[in-house]
Amino acid sequence: MASSRVPQQLFLQGVAAVYTFAFASLYTQIPGLYGPEGILPARRTLRPQGKGRWQQLWETPTLLWEAPRLGLDTAQGLELLTLLGTVLALGALLLSSLRHSFVYLLLWIAYLSACQVGQVFLYFQWDSLLLETGFLATLVAPLKKPSKHKGGRAGALCHESLPFWLVRWLLFRLMFASGVVKLTSRCPAWWGLTALTYHYETQCLPTPAAWFAHHLPVWLHKLSVVATFLIEIAVPPLFFAPVRRLRLTAFYAQVLLQVLIIVTGNYNFFNLLTLVLTTSLLDDRHLSAEPGLRCHKKVPTSWPRALLTMLSLLLELTAYGLLAYGTVHYFGLEVDWQQHIIVSKTTFTFHQFSQWLKTVTLPTVWLGAASLTCELLIALWRWIQVRGWLRKFFASIQLSILGAATVALFLISLVPYSYVESGTHGRLWTGAHRLYSSVEHLQLTSSYGLFRRMTGLGGRPEVVLEGSYDGHHWTEIEFMYKPGNVSRPPPFLIPHQPRLDWQMWFAALGPHTHSPWFTSLVLRLLQGKEPVIRLVQHHVAKYPFHERPPTYLRAQRYKYWFSKPGETSQWWHRQWVEEFFPSVSLGDPGLETLLRQFGLQDRSPLRARSPSNALAQTLNWVRTQLSPLEPPILLWGLLGAVVTVRVVQTLLAPCPLQSSKLSREEKRKQTPKKDPRAASEQAAPNSNSSDSGAPRRKK
Repeated sequence: MASSRVPQQLFLQGVAAVYTFAFASLYTQIPGLYGPEGILPARRTLRPQGKGRWQQLWETPTLLWEAPRLGLDTAQGLELLTLLGTVLALGALLLSSLRHSFVYLLLWIAYLSACQVGQVFLYFQWDSLLLETGFLATLVAPLKKPSKHKGGRAGALCHESLPFWLVRWLLFRLMFASGVVKLTSRCPAWWGLTALTYHYETQCLPTPAAWFAHHLPVWLHKLSVVATFLIEIAVPPLFFAPVRRLRLTAFYAQVLLQVLIIVTGNYNFFNLLTLVLTTSLLDDRHLSAEPGLRCHKKVPTSWPRALLTMLSLLLELTAYGLLAYGTVHYFGLEVDWQQHIIVSKTTFTFHQFSQWLKTVTLPTVWLGAASLTCELLIALWRWIQVRGWLRKFFASIQLSILGAATVALFLISLVPYSYVESGTHGRLWTGAHRLYSSVEHLQLTSSYGLFRRMTGLGGRPEVVLEGSYDGHHWTEIEFMYKPGNVSRPPPFLIPHQPRLDWQMWFAALGPHTHSPWFTSLVLRLLQGKEPVIRLVQHHVAKYPFHERPPTYLRAQRYKYWFSKPGETSQWWHRQWVEEFFPSVSLGDPGLETLLRQFGLQDRSPLRARSPSNALAQTLNWVRTQLSPLEPPILLWGLLGAVVTVRVVQTLLAPCPLQSSKLSREEKRKQTPKKDPRAASEQAAPNSNSSDSGAPRRKK
């Protein structure tokens, strides 16, 4: 198999980039979400319960337990963690020397610490995915730079592919489960292939391109759903194909899907992280990382190699044929030549799909086990080729540790993966269940399943807040990112995630009692807390009640639809549905009851205090310097800075061809010159007398 050193470096750089965006995006929202005057103050989540220090840290693994020792409260400790995480991730992105296993371990610990106090605002699947990917990066990243010596290089190669295989297994679990849950949920939109006729306008934060995608022909939407099922369910088994061209085909299919999602939806760093995972399908040969790999000389091949080539080609054609036949057969694809469209429909039932899922879920586990066994055998073969007993000894230690960690993580991941089919979950080895339950709180692995059900089939539900001074004249409070003003185009925010706007989308799907944090949001706006106001409108002057907090607040539920082309200059249409949250004011008995019911009351009044130490003062100064920048601009500025630095690094780096020429010139200078006469005298006695008078042949 071709080596994967360059894809591993791309993976590590990608993980560092995603960490940068995740930490920086979260940092901008900490005061409003988790500060003392925030919606869900972080200080409430960490309450000592009389347990020992290490037991407390093990049960709730977060470094924020140590914030008081630094003279910081929990929110300030979270700010410090996210700032350090951003800086450290930027360093790993720009400097190869910082792509070290210890650095990625620190990044993982920092993000895990943040998730422990993040509450509902960090309960997203991409946060779990980042934690799992980040932990895998600690295994993929080297402990030290591999030696250029041949033996040292072989020692590094013997185990490098093992942890990286887990990245491919994670990508398989993510995509396969995301495709399967769409059908196991019995959602009529997915089964009727009409999900994308609703998705673009009902997703959380659409982009401007979503408006145009929404108005594509219905037959093309249905065909796109078929392609989604193909890419998410049928293609992932090709991740483990022995033919590299099948793996590359799967790679480009996944990239196409993720790019289209990025263009039409603001899913923060999630799709970027999925693209990072796809690097596990690449190799050095495809990326031209090894010299001469693109220039193949025509040399005679032996019959075993020719037979192997023919078998690979036959397997490849068989795979493509099965994919094409299965797609046409199970989705009834037909060409309507009169209307110039492709007709599609689901030709299988839910019972048939359930039986198929029972049949294939366990074999996919065995497929993963077989692929992992192959990787272990390859690593063992490379270890055998290591020269020198000392290098072989250290290589055996590394191989044993990483091999055991890889097998253990694979077994742990089988438990959440088996959730896609209950029968398989019950048939797993009990040791895997015990191992998973012992480390479940560390979030080393998770279950996935995106877009399980399509919401908003009758229109996009949206909550609109309104404020008033007299209880009769109401003014709408417009958020920065979520739909509100029907004339405002949807924004493009990637890689930033406005977590309050995301939760407002979830809140609109049910009654306000299903979203307890919403009551706290109403309270903070009635109190006029600036950190929370900045989550709604970053520039406080644009907030309609910036001079004086509203006396009354209420919320209405609307249905939103995309406007039609050429109809109006507006992007949305909307219709009032019902009252979402009743009109309340400070001291209102109804509001107090809700706060007490959800445990959101401030038990002790907050006392204004000045920063007590230099670290707290430094954090406040950094916050003051960065607060004028809107979060998307801050993240795009970081991205621009990274691109600029990388361009400068590329321009200043010596050309490989030039450096190789210089090295050859240095070798020539170091080689002592020989006297040509001495060389001829040495060669004369060795010459054959019978050939001495023969003329030389012309070349």
